[in-house]
Amino acid sequence: MGKDKQPRGQRRQGGPPAGNATGPDDMGPKKGKGAPKECGEEEARTCCGCRFPLLLALLQLALGIAVTVVGFLMASISPSLLVRDTPFWAGIIVCLVAYLGLFMLCVSYQVDEQTCIQFVMKLLYFLLSALGLMVCVLAAAFAAHHYSLLNRVTCGTALDACHCKLPTSEPLSRTFVYQDVTDCTSITFTFKVFLLTQMILNLVCGLVCLLACFVMWKHRYQVFYVGDRMYSLTTSEGQQQKV
Repeated sequence: MGKDKQPRGQRRQGGPPAGNATGPDDMGPKKGKGAPKECGEEEARTCCGCRFPLLLALLQLALGIAVTVVGFLMASISPSLLVRDTPFWAGIIVCLVAYLGLFMLCVSYQVDEQTCIQFVMKLLYFLLSALGLMVCVLAAAFAAHHYSLLNRVTCGTALDACHCKLPTSEPLSRTFVYQDVTDCTSITFTFKVFLLTQMILNLVCGLVCLLACFVMWKHRYQVFYVGDRMYSLTTSEGQQQKV
């Protein structure tokens, strides 16, 4: 009879052993350690479904091609136009920057640099984007200067060339000669439209290059500042718990 009876404590505490018990927190497969990091990297590269670095590189390429095409169209109007007045060179530089950005973002882009090559490519893209910003601003300034001059000149055709002269009241009155232009409307209207287009395209392109520099800077230093802040918060919480 003594063997059939169980202690009163074991009867009341019946159930599976503690080792086989599963709590509410153990339901479902646990995520690995790498999952939060991957999510953080994906959030850093995307926002509302848009990959901002890749989108900026595509915009740089499209605007660079547009600036280059318009620049060559301007150069075809007259061979006497200066290189600064036909800023195809600005578009070519921006296209090179965009090609480097597309290669970096589509092949080996990571928010946290793990190799020296990744760091060098991001630094080079940052510097070239800054160069593209300065070149676009310079091209827009040249176009605006020439546009302001064309608003004050009077043009006439002579000897297969268009002669545009500033008013005599100007302190630096001079005559601009556009060779191989038989119709001055090509200068007073078509060329002015091209100049206005170049101003808009180069300003937008410069803004995109500035945003590209900001994104590269943010992805390079955001992790450091966030980590510093989290470390200070955890340290303060630990000190409060000790107290």
